[in-house]
Amino acid sequence: MNEITTIKISKDTRERLMKLKEYERETFNDIVNKMFYVLNICKKSPEKSQKILNNIDKRIKRRQIMKKRMKMS
Repeated sequence: MNEITTIKISKDTRERLMKLKEYERETFNDIVNKMFYVLNICKKSPEKSQKILNNIDKRIKRRQIMKKRMKMS
């Protein structure tokens, strides 16, 4: 079983992490692990990491659009 701990982060960092969510229930732990994954890929294959980042960016933008549409309804 995974152990869980608490870390202190600034409100600015929290907001930055919130903007990286691809879906509503994605945890900060998921986001940080995703960042580690991309960084590791970047060391080996910058082109591949760029593709991954582009895909993540598309999903984030799609989520933002859907969120705006939900507010408008």
